[in-house]
Amino acid sequence: MTDHRPWRGVLVATALPLNDDLSVDYDRYAEHCAWLVGNGCDGVVPNGSLGEYQVLSPEERARVVETAVAAIGGERVMPGVAAYGSAEARRWAEQAGEAGCRAVMLLPPNAYRADERSVLAHYAEVARSGLPVVAYNNPIDTKVDLVPELLARLHGEGYIRGVKEFSGDVRRAYRIAELAPELDLLIGADDVLLELAVAGAKGWVAGYPNALPRACVELYRAAAGGDLGAALPLYRQLHPLLRWDSQVEFVQAIKLSMDIAGRHGGPCRPPRAALLPGQEAAVRAATEKALAAGLG
Repeated sequence: MTDHRPWRGVLVATALPLNDDLSVDYDRYAEHCAWLVGNGCDGVVPNGSLGEYQVLSPEERARVVETAVAAIGGERVMPGVAAYGSAEARRWAEQAGEAGCRAVMLLPPNAYRADERSVLAHYAEVARSGLPVVAYNNPIDTKVDLVPELLARLHGEGYIRGVKEFSGDVRRAYRIAELAPELDLLIGADDVLLELAVAGAKGWVAGYPNALPRACVELYRAAAGGDLGAALPLYRQLHPLLRWDSQVEFVQAIKLSMDIAGRHGGPCRPPRAALLPGQEAAVRAATEKALAAGLG
């Protein structure tokens, strides 16, 4: 949280608590943001995929950001501003700035398989909001791959300051560092945390701290500090859960773990369906094992 780079450290991609009627529980969300910071996390990333932004109304999406800022301060909130259109994404970035946020996270165009020119134009437009932009590379879901060479160009043009890397290819960390040494690499998938932390990542946009914040923060701090003696055993203990962050059902899995850990995970909005019985059993067993080991 130093050097005016609020994306450094552990930023939790927050799950969004819903009431039984699937309306947003803003009071519970504010409490959740404060609870995460109180348990050692550096900030939150609202309106990401884990926050089910795709199924929120514009009014809900704006209020989620405002709720997080009111709860923990704008310097700790880096909203996702993804949208099909560049103008809309820029408006969400401007809304984040007006709410008091210091940075935003942006997917590439994802309504179609965008080419490099479209990607550059998209990030250029959102950068005009005046807020620092952290790119989010998720070629698995978006079908648009921000390869290291493209990231270096985006950074060289001044459009991005960091990248949440979710490709799963940990080799890219070293190529990014060669091509754009000032571009901050953020861990984007929980189940490659150790590998990317060792490779020099400056932060983690994290899923599982929603349920187990203290253990996850301890793991990140040890890994980023090069203390493999502490990090590796903890990573092995947590990995049966962390790998769910890279599954299609990651929202449902993390919300279930939250419920088991005594937090409110609750339901998801359609079209996300409930976990299958075998999936639920696996998440439940792994969560209960982690809690029994004192990993809270």
